[in-house]
Amino acid sequence: MNDGLIIINKPAGYTSHDIVNIVRKTLHTKKVGHAGTLDPDATGVLVVAVNKATKALQFLTAENKEYIATLKLGTSTDTMDASGAVLETKPFTGYTNLREVLDSFLGDSMQVPPMYSAIKINGKKLYEYAREGKDIKVDPRPIHVNEIRLLKEDNDEITFRVNCSKGTYIRSLCSDIAKKLGYPGHMKTLIRSRSGDFDLSQSCTLEELTEGQYQMIALKDAFASMEHYVLQDESIALNGKRIHENYDHNIAVFNKKGDILAIYGPDGTGKMKSLRGLF
Repeated sequence: MNDGLIIINKPAGYTSHDIVNIVRKTLHTKKVGHAGTLDPDATGVLVVAVNKATKALQFLTAENKEYIATLKLGTSTDTMDASGAVLETKPFTGYTNLREVLDSFLGDSMQVPPMYSAIKINGKKLYEYAREGKDIKVDPRPIHVNEIRLLKEDNDEITFRVNCSKGTYIRSLCSDIAKKLGYPGHMKTLIRSRSGDFDLSQSCTLEELTEGQYQMIALKDAFASMEHYVLQDESIALNGKRIHENYDHNIAVFNKKGDILAIYGPDGTGKMKSLRGLF
């Protein structure tokens, strides 16, 4: 039985759940999940876990992600992307301060999420309020932009790469960039080029998946960047017992043979507790 991760290059027009269902049917297993939703119109890296690897999904949702986005100036939409209804238009006459505007988004800032998003307020998703035409106050949320780099300028279209924290909405970022440039705007296209340790070079298309031309990343390799801890007595992890070590971060616990056993985290008393068994 296959256990591990498959990195899918999600095409436009599919939800992340659609991809999960396709993997289930292709690999004939119900135990499939994904780490980090991609909007239907977006393409790129979707990390899919199969069988035992689904136990690790909570630790595979990357803190940092990289996107390549194209911003269209002159037209805003209610969804902040190309699928929405037009709200405002303004003729494009150029700009002079693009690099300064992009750089102004570096570091920590507060961002208002799009109304057409799955964030819940009072138990209801924002897009449900939006579809009902209800005006809901959405509080800004902290985000962090590590890098933002201009890739291409083509009249009223700007393509840039951004490396940012989990929870950053690129649609909102595009809208905010447009406003600083003096225009309404929307996100025309979006590619997720990286999610944590996984990038497009490791991905397969849906066609390659169905033809069996894909790479299954073993669970132990999925945690290559997390600090490793080797137990001489693997029964400690198998029985969920605490480890007498004092790390201030999560660690991947292995046995002497190199098999991953569990993810451990600090328990607040100077020891490490099992957060999830992966055997």
